[in-house]
Amino acid sequence: MYPISRFVLTAAVAALPLLAQFPGLSLPPSGDNQKASVTQYIGPVRVTIDYSSPRVTLNGQDRRGKLWGQLVPYGMTNLGFGTAKLGPWRAGANENTVFTVSESVTIEGQQLAAGSYGLHMIVEKDAEWTLIFSKNHTSWGSFYYDESEDALRVKVKPRAHAFWEWLTYEFTERKPAEALVEMQWEEIAAPWRVAVADIHSVYISGLRKQLRTVPGFTWQGFVQAAQYTLQSGRDLEQGLAWADSAIGMPFVGQENFTTLQMKAQLLEKLGKKDESAQWMDKAIRHATAAAGQIHMYGRTLMAAGKVNEAFQVYPYNAQRFGEQWPTHVGMARAYSAKGDYAKALEHAKKALVQAPDPVNRKSLESMVEKLSAGQKVE
Repeated sequence: MYPISRFVLTAAVAALPLLAQFPGLSLPPSGDNQKASVTQYIGPVRVTIDYSSPRVTLNGQDRRGKLWGQLVPYGMTNLGFGTAKLGPWRAGANENTVFTVSESVTIEGQQLAAGSYGLHMIVEKDAEWTLIFSKNHTSWGSFYYDESEDALRVKVKPRAHAFWEWLTYEFTERKPAEALVEMQWEEIAAPWRVAVADIHSVYISGLRKQLRTVPGFTWQGFVQAAQYTLQSGRDLEQGLAWADSAIGMPFVGQENFTTLQMKAQLLEKLGKKDESAQWMDKAIRHATAAAGQIHMYGRTLMAAGKVNEAFQVYPYNAQRFGEQWPTHVGMARAYSAKGDYAKALEHAKKALVQAPDPVNRKSLESMVEKLSAGQKVE
């Protein structure tokens, strides 16, 4: 055994603050550089930034005005491994700032594949900054930065920002297919735009994958997927295939009002109106929700200006479900659309007597009042 000299012990103790910064152990952060993380979804695409967040004030000293160009040097800086080793700022503190996307995106219009990247910045005075996404995201800060590992470089324009004590990443604008990210610290913000070039294709791809898991063992899952194509107006043939699965897939599919109506709606969207009408006729004969499903379909027809079709649907609803207040409401709307306010008023009064709750009764009171005054109801 060799004795431990005072020099060795002193050196070991002196190294402790540095060791406390390294990942792997849960130890206090060095210099108040708390770890932080922010996540934003752009549609189904997950965007995350993991970073350590330094503050302007350190050990009671206000470093305002001393950060940019000093603590964070302008341009490439000496990384401490000799004068030949220059690198960018780590865009945070301690380990790599890590930018992760679950799907391919564009950064300021340039393509970046799905994955995790070390995020670095080259800071400039009174000029654009360079944002660097490195394929190496596991190193310590920028000390082992290697330009050959760059996946992408883009230019960003910093702007003045209200004073912010802690370095922070925030998604300041959010839209269905894009978001604006900002690094905010002291009195500067550096923004850049993250976008999904074809977000519809990402949704479709995701739906295909999901329908091979638990949702694919229910007819409801296939209807929801088909509904998305109907609403977006894209991949309608795929939507029709999903509607067919909702109806006829072994052990999963069901012929019910919802599945049949979905197929009819997709056929109509595809311009196959006669075939759509056949499937919709089949759908209303499968309705089981005590007049409500057919009534709502009638409302849809009325909203689309298809008064004649609605006038066929509402009487069928009344014939099938009889004396129920929704059937009378439907007939009131149908006769009102035809201009026969007397008949409409007759059915509205019957619905008012049968209505089960104050909310619907109040609506029907307004309907009766309008029809009594010879006014059309929608």
